[in-house]
Order: sequence, then C-alpha cells, then structure tokens
Amino acid sequence: MGSPYGFELVENCLICKLRTDSFFCGLPRPALESLDKIKYTAAYPQGAVLFVEGQMPRGIYMLCKGRVKMSTTSSDGKTLILKIAQPGEVLGLHATVSGSPYEITAETGQPCQLNFIKREDFLRFLQKHGDACLQAAQHLSKDCQSAYQQIRSLGLSHSAPERLARLLLEWTIGFHDQSEVKVKLSLTHEEIAQIIGTSRETVTRVLAEFRKKQIAVLKGSTLTIRNKPALERLVGS
Repeated sequence: MGSPYGFELVENCLICKLRTDSFFCGLPRPALESLDKIKYTAAYPQGAVLFVEGQMPRGIYMLCKGRVKMSTTSSDGKTLILKIAQPGEVLGLHATVSGSPYEITAETGQPCQLNFIKREDFLRFLQKHGDACLQAAQHLSKDCQSAYQQIRSLGLSHSAPERLARLLLEWTIGFHDQSEVKVKLSLTHEEIAQIIGTSRETVTRVLAEFRKKQIAVLKGSTLTIRNKPALERLVGS
C-alpha cells in the first residue's frame, strides 16, 4: 500500500523486508501470525504526537520506519529528550504492561510507519505466547539500562563539552578502524541540547569549538567525527 510520506507502507509482518532480529520482528511464525491479526498499521507525518506523559496507556507502538523522540518535560517547561527510538523498537511498553500512565511523550522526528496494538489485545497476546513475553521482558531491561546510562552521562559529566562528546561517541558505536566517521542525523541544535541537558546556544558554541579544533563537524544532516581519540579524552575514557 502506498503512503503520502515518501515510502511504501508494509502491513504484513510475515513478508516485510524491514524485518530484523529485534523484538517482535524476530518472533516465531505462529506468534507473528497472531500479531498480524491484532495490529493496526499507519503512516505518520513528522511532528505527530503518539502519546503524552501522564496519559493512561491505550496500547503499544512498534516503530517500523523513521525515528521517534522520547522526551519528558519539567514543571517549568524544560524538555529533556531521553532517547531517539529507532526502527524495531516498541514504544509505551512499560505503561501498557503495568497499566500506569505513560512516563514520557513520544513524537515522530520524521515521517514514520508504526504498528499500534490495543492494550487489551497486547496483554492477551503476551499470555498466549511465552516467547513474546520473554522478548518484552528483555526490551524493558534494555530500556532500563539505557536510562541508567543517560543518568550517568548527565550526572557524572562536569561540562557541556564532555556531555556532547559522550553523545557523539555513542553515535559512532558500530564504526570500527576508521580515521573519519560520518553519521547521518536528523536532529537540530535545540534537540541535541535537549538530549544532553543544556541550551541550544551552548551546543552551537561547543560544536563550533569542535569544528575549529578539527574534532567533529556537523554540516547539514551529516556529522563527521575527525578525531575520535580527542572525544574519548574529553570523557576520560
């Protein structure tokens, strides 16, 4: 089925070419067949809010294409981006399983394809398929570990350059033995600031310093890491 957002909408998990080993994609065929019967597939434009912090859970979203910003907002209106969800991730899982309100807000950072499953249907699905239940537990564990890492990064980093360096190094994971690493981003300076807990002006200033020192350059949507050892020295690794 076609989509107005520049990609083909894939509604059948069994024949989806985007399938990976992540969470639901890697389930056995019987579980995938059951999943196909209870999910709703849709395309969303950039800036669409899937759910908001404090809202009672309606169900989970499985991200197939695109990126989704997961954020929380303080009482004074300051936003902190907790993570950028990638294809294969499940959104709203903890709230849906526990029945507690969504802890964070999910907003599409670009056009996305997502599968939605109602809470009641999802809980019955987990009861019927033990392998899916185990995958859900592992996914929750990874989310918890990610939260610990972010707390460590924000709490133990003493300066904005150090926090930004940690973030840039995270984005280079998976690139090995390269003197220069290029990473495609779809984040503004404001969004980067919301990830590391600082201001947009500070991010712009630190990136300018990195560029001047030939450490890293962000041009358009392309981040080029030119001196990874320098970033590692900034974080004390």
